[in-house]
Amino acid sequence: MAISLGFGGRAGCKALHRGCVEYSQRPPPDYNDEPVKIECVLECGNHLGEGPLWDVEEGRLYWVDGTGRRVNKPSIWRLDPKTGKADSWSLKRDIGALALRKNGGAVLALDDGFYFFDFKDAKLEKIELVHAGQPRTRLNDGKCDRRGRFFAGGMDDKEELKLCGLWRLDPDLSVTLVDDGIICSNGPCWSPDDKTFYFADTFQGEIWKYDYDVESGTPANRRLFASFKKDPGVADGSTVDAEGCVWNAQLISGDLVRYAPDGSVERRIGMPVRNITSVIFGGDKLDEIYVTSMSRVKHPAAHERFAKEAKPQFLAGSLFRITGLGIRGLPEPRFAG
Repeated sequence: MAISLGFGGRAGCKALHRGCVEYSQRPPPDYNDEPVKIECVLECGNHLGEGPLWDVEEGRLYWVDGTGRRVNKPSIWRLDPKTGKADSWSLKRDIGALALRKNGGAVLALDDGFYFFDFKDAKLEKIELVHAGQPRTRLNDGKCDRRGRFFAGGMDDKEELKLCGLWRLDPDLSVTLVDDGIICSNGPCWSPDDKTFYFADTFQGEIWKYDYDVESGTPANRRLFASFKKDPGVADGSTVDAEGCVWNAQLISGDLVRYAPDGSVERRIGMPVRNITSVIFGGDKLDEIYVTSMSRVKHPAAHERFAKEAKPQFLAGSLFRITGLGIRGLPEPRFAG
């Protein structure tokens, strides 16, 4: 089933609601008067869809269902948009993120550490554990920098204590702690010039920016990039476009937010479901936006902001695509190890 919501016109809508596009500043620089279209491309019913990754070599989209195994659903997904064929793999552990490897297969951030994964036989190979013996923490979101290093941060499964760290897996398979004091890691991404690293803590209410040394893979001088403490939603996964703007998917509000490099909100796009989880550019020209979502309805008691639902919202957990914005992304690197 494919559902398409088309929105013509350059100005978009004044009031935010599901499926509405608002430009708070100018329209995209290469806007060509094509209508903005939001469509559901796969009703996969993800319990916690996360970490979309467009592979430019294959022309396919990968993503994970972080807690899918808890409800007997697959953990890793892959879609070929040209054929509509979707593949999936099941794991026995929660998964936070994946990155493809230059030599084939993937590197995974699972609940307790880093692993290699072979798509052919679904075999896992342990690299190093970082959260072993800590039952309430798990690795959550992750991405590779442009030198092929894999970063992944942890989260408190009860979403309330600063128990977690941000880790870097280098191509030589060494693991380094690069930050700590984190409740829920989300949205690691880099500016186009590799000089800035962005990272969000969902339940501390802030997106941070760091000075980034691409030669050593070291983030430093953490400071506020954007606060969402007064927003109706909270920050989840992010990506950066070719113009250096940060795109963030907001849980609860269902808003896809584009931040200018100075941290101001440049636009919001209201999605058809409330709990969107992450975002990536894809397509042959990297001018399509893919957005994951979650169907999970039970949340820790520490958070009163989540709607109390007996069943998922219609299309919750689906994969969505946005076209017609006239904005391009950047290719995602593969892990060099």
